Amino acid sequence: MRYVIVSVVKGKLGNFNNNLRKEIFNKFKAKSSKLPAHFTIKSPFETDNIDDLENILDSFSNNYLSEPYKIKGYAHFDNRVIFMKVLMSDEGKILHDKLIDELSKIPYINFGEKDGKDKVFHITISSKKIQKIFNELWEYVNKIDCDFDCHFDNICIYKWENNTWILHNEYILKNLYQD
Repeated sequence: MRYVIVSVVKGKLGNFNNNLRKEIFNKFKAKSSKLPAHFTIKSPFETDNIDDLENILDSFSNNYLSEPYKIKGYAHFDNRVIFMKVLMSDEGKILHDKLIDELSKIPYINFGEKDGKDKVFHITISSKKIQKIFNELWEYVNKIDCDFDCHFDNICIYKWENNTWILHNEYILKNLYQD
């Protein structure tokens, strides 16, 4: 089975990202991820049994609190991906890196430069074959204000089924920053 581990972005920013991706698809036919708005913790991997992963995430979510981060503006990877810039707080980065340390104990999870501790945190807007329309897309998104306060407050496992990502399990980190 194929899985991915992400932190889903909810609330105003999640709705903003999901709606912007739909708008871009309708206007430019530019596709994006089949996942909801998120930043990636571990890119897709394959395994038959995730009991150890679930135990680690259950323990982690019960022992750590959520941490804040900001979304401010846009950036891109060459002319292949346009994304919202995640400005992870120092506390959020420490939380993330502790999570990577825990996940690294699992034999079938291996981190590379794109999904390990030194990743570029980002929330993708468009990433599927956009090279020919990149400049037009880039101009379009940069006319739209993007400034949000967020919390790294969940860890989600999605599994690939029937040509789409289905939520397998969500682990919630306690949030002391909200009422």
